Amino acid sequence: MGLEFDPIEEAAGNWERLGWGATNAMTAATSITRAHQIILGRINDALAPSGLTFSRFEALALLRFARRGALPLGKMGARLQVHPASVTNTVDRLERDGLVRRVAHPTDGRTTLAEITDAGIALVEQAAAALGEIQFGLGAFEATADAPTGRRLSDGDLTAIDSSLWPLRKLAGDF
Repeated sequence: MGLEFDPIEEAAGNWERLGWGATNAMTAATSITRAHQIILGRINDALAPSGLTFSRFEALALLRFARRGALPLGKMGARLQVHPASVTNTVDRLERDGLVRRVAHPTDGRTTLAEITDAGIALVEQAAAALGEIQFGLGAFEATADAPTGRRLSDGDLTAIDSSLWPLRKLAGDF
């Protein structure tokens, strides 16, 4: 249930009143954080019937994208931009569920690969379709009294969001 007012706008007024400075940065960061919470909640709701979370989906999708359906765990961590312990934990869970298996690297005995199974392929395809249906959490929003037919972001809105976040990601060394 939405609030009657914008809490970030309210915080900005209080921030200014107290003279804390960097108000624009605070509102931008808080807006990004809140948008992340909204989107991730919608994504995880769409993935729930498959038993996946977004992080587990990302790992399966990455393996599905791989030419041989397998990648070293270290490479997975680098590409997913997560700590090696997180990859190990995610692969452990996916392996327990029969969606991936650990296999020896064919030429490097020190390296273990995570390999997607047929069940993993089927599930990630189903999950990708579910995320497509909700436009990765950015699709139509529920109808309200103010917008009885529902609301959605246009393709232009989506491009603007992506474009506005690109400089932040670039400056932070994301790529």
